Amino acid sequence: MERSKRTPWQARWIWGGDEESPRNEWRWFRHSFFCPEDMEADAEAVLWLTADSRYEAYVNGTRIGRGPVRGYPTDLFYDGYDVGSLLRRGETNTIAIQVLHFGISNFYYLRGRGGLLAELAVASGDGETILAATGAEWRTARNPAQDPAVSRMSCQQAFAERIDARRFDGDWTSPDYGDDGWEDAREIGEAGMEPWVRLQPRDIPYLTEEPVVPARVGSLRRVVPYALSAFIDTYALMKNPGEENANPIGYASAIATVLRLAEEAEVSVLLNVPGFGGGSFPKVLRLGQRLVPSDRWSVEPPLVRCRAKLPAGDHLLLYADFGPDHGHMHRIAVDCDRKIEWLSPIQAERPGGPGGASPFALIGPTFAYTMVDYVDQSALQQRWEEEAAKLANALAPLSAIEEIVQAGFPVRAIPYTHANDLDAFAPQFAIREAEAYAVPESLQRAATASADPGIVPVFKNGDTEFMLDFGKEWSGYLSFELEAEAGVATDWYGVEYRKGEYVQHTFGLDNTLRYITRAGVQSYTSPVRRGFRYLYVTVRGASSPVKIRAVRVLQSNYPAPEAGSFQCSDERLNRIWDISRHTTRLCMEDTFVDCPAYEQTFWVGDSRNEALVNYYAFGGADIVKRCLRLVPGSSFQTPLYVDQVPSAWTSVIPNWTFFWVVACREFAEHADDRAFAAEMLPRILNTLKAYLEHIDGDGLLNMRGWNLLDWAPIDQPGEGVVTHQNAMLVKALRDAAALAAFAGTPDEAAWCAEASDRLAAAINARLWSEERGAYLDCIHADGRRSDIFSMQTQVMALLSGVAEGDRLDRLTGYLTAAPEGFVQIGSPFMSFFYYEALMRSREPSAMRTMLDDIRRNYGFMIENGATTCWEMYGHTTVNRANENDLTRSHCHAWSAAPGYFLGAYALGVRAAAPGWKKAIVEPLPADLAWARGAVPLPGGGTIECEWTADAGRVVSLSVVAPEDVELDVRVPAGGEVRIRRLKRLPVE
Repeated sequence: MERSKRTPWQARWIWGGDEESPRNEWRWFRHSFFCPEDMEADAEAVLWLTADSRYEAYVNGTRIGRGPVRGYPTDLFYDGYDVGSLLRRGETNTIAIQVLHFGISNFYYLRGRGGLLAELAVASGDGETILAATGAEWRTARNPAQDPAVSRMSCQQAFAERIDARRFDGDWTSPDYGDDGWEDAREIGEAGMEPWVRLQPRDIPYLTEEPVVPARVGSLRRVVPYALSAFIDTYALMKNPGEENANPIGYASAIATVLRLAEEAEVSVLLNVPGFGGGSFPKVLRLGQRLVPSDRWSVEPPLVRCRAKLPAGDHLLLYADFGPDHGHMHRIAVDCDRKIEWLSPIQAERPGGPGGASPFALIGPTFAYTMVDYVDQSALQQRWEEEAAKLANALAPLSAIEEIVQAGFPVRAIPYTHANDLDAFAPQFAIREAEAYAVPESLQRAATASADPGIVPVFKNGDTEFMLDFGKEWSGYLSFELEAEAGVATDWYGVEYRKGEYVQHTFGLDNTLRYITRAGVQSYTSPVRRGFRYLYVTVRGASSPVKIRAVRVLQSNYPAPEAGSFQCSDERLNRIWDISRHTTRLCMEDTFVDCPAYEQTFWVGDSRNEALVNYYAFGGADIVKRCLRLVPGSSFQTPLYVDQVPSAWTSVIPNWTFFWVVACREFAEHADDRAFAAEMLPRILNTLKAYLEHIDGDGLLNMRGWNLLDWAPIDQPGEGVVTHQNAMLVKALRDAAALAAFAGTPDEAAWCAEASDRLAAAINARLWSEERGAYLDCIHADGRRSDIFSMQTQVMALLSGVAEGDRLDRLTGYLTAAPEGFVQIGSPFMSFFYYEALMRSREPSAMRTMLDDIRRNYGFMIENGATTCWEMYGHTTVNRANENDLTRSHCHAWSAAPGYFLGAYALGVRAAAPGWKKAIVEPLPADLAWARGAVPLPGGGTIECEWTADAGRVVSLSVVAPEDVELDVRVPAGGEVRIRRLKRLPVE
């Protein structure tokens, strides 16, 4: 819905509390109003609203939606909900809205300030009647059950969740709720105020919320966690004052606490500190009087362990910390078999709760700087290394906090908000004892829809942990109903992968929710999005069994009907196509995202490939347009455009911008949208001109940046001439020329074509090796020519059209028989481009090579229980510390290539004209005996195709298509072809 431009907002922005942009504050707003009895039953009553950062909205106790969709603060999106059916005529009605304000920037949000804007408008013959609008008469209170002092979920996301249900005093969304203890909201400005200067209507449909229940209870254990555990938000503590970004940082600092022992005991320390176990800097770890050298640490990446026998008394625990740090929380856990507690080294007493200090002190930082990948920061990095070494050497002989203070180092208490021992994530892996039990039938009911609840048993000496298996990965909002005594801590922890007794903990992602029960039956639905397959539930501190009445995930994604389909004679390929579609679905939120668990980030380069899979699996067009339009919004950060948007991490992967240009052309042609082409062309030309400023004297792109294409060990340094990057710039320029011609601007097309030809000539003149018969990977900044040759570079030379003549023929041959010593394709993402290069020829041998590659690599995922496509193949992962640790993310849409290629080439349906006005039907059977499926069309409808083959030749083909789609059917002579046409309804 879009608000009429003739009707200005009457609502005013409101907020509450003392802070303009508080850290992780969940704030409630309410307003009651009278609805006229004579309001027409079918009147359109729309609640218009938006908020910073996110909201949940209710009318008379019914939740109507969540939002807003991600965007830039300057162009904030608003939503409109028709709530006429929820209004009670002639009675008092209540609007209740919870606003989740992050108070920090991340990879999908740039920090603004806390705010809510809402108004309820009823359409009438004379225009609109405003029944309610945000203003000073609204009431507000901070959500009393939500503890803001929790860790970040990850550097990409906002915060984990800790809820104390004992603090709820009724249903605050109900009209009957008494808000006497609340405060009046504070008006902060009119619509159009800074930073939300432009309000934009939502440009994508509302996301789904489909309840998904567990398939089974998979395990039961008695567990005893370490005695002490905590998180520390070092990233927030080390940021330079006044900085507001999500860039990685380096610093020189240390963390300290005091361990108090009542008697002598052996103490175990477990650290999960990003970068702590490796790196070139000297590291310091002190446990009491013992200085533990790094060669005595027990390193099990990403964990570091050490032990020491300590006498009774107080002991300093200190470790140096240098980063690099990108917002991943530090975890620390301490255990022994005697009474132990930790104290603030400054206060020497048990720290207080919210508003007080934590058990930790920060030493420094003595130096800190922000890392930017496309800026020369070599001098800053050198100083960082020097300052880190200097600090480590100075701290090594100091064994008491008083000595550290006397040495002149700045020491300050870390506040409770940034570090505390109520952490729910560390106890998931910092476990002293674990004892497995068979799952009783009474607990198995927790995974059923039975009226009988699941009964969680109580262990005398330990907590109760059980695992809910949802059958496959899902992404959305956790919801549960349980019955318990008051004060029981229930920890809900989602993971993606387990195998036997191995659980792949989500290091780098705090995927937990701690819910502390009130007495009786209660339900809770989290407003925090999570992705997982397995849900570990740990019940802590219960004296009587907890009853689980319901657990579900509200699966939330772009409303993508499964209009596309594919099946063939190879069941392995069918399963691979299915997991490719499911992966893509889970990675379609309000934008495409890389994964539903770790990041939930719109990575620009990933989305190009995701868009193509989406066209074949779902046919969604507006989600693609929305993603493409968001990218130039990052121009305020850099004209090169940022690689993930809207994001406060100012990072540039040049190839990701080039892929975006390609995706703009592909979408414009897919949808036959010339207006979109004309809209995007100036933005495309602006960034391409900025890149061309980095052309060196040899005519090559020579620049700093995150010059990434694949995770494989190809030579792609952060500075210099990277061949695959130069080739992709050629491709981007040529696609920009095609888009300019499509938009009707031939002059722009001409200069893009000329620039691409000049760059292609320079690549062929300077980056080809006659000796190896291939393009080398790069020329380093010091002029050294790389001696590494990779298939990745050759693939991009083919796709960009840089390779011509004999070179084209030679590289094409490498696709099915790579030369010895060439770096091979290392990720499913790179395989997408490899398959593109293979399918340029559409030869039977190329098709067979692609199918065998899919069977081998994706089949490995299937054999290891995958229900979604992994970020990495698993068997190709380098430097793997654990044979079961096959990949980080187990649901990554950049890996869903089979969802596109099986439809486009095995089934054989591809567009041959803008808007699919003409389509090619050209099955490539290879070794398949039959295939059938459907491909969605951008104007609605599908092309359905079914064929059989014998010895690689199509013998029968059936096609069903709309009557206005011209078909170019290509089958061998003698093949039987049947075509059926469907009429289209007239467009209103």
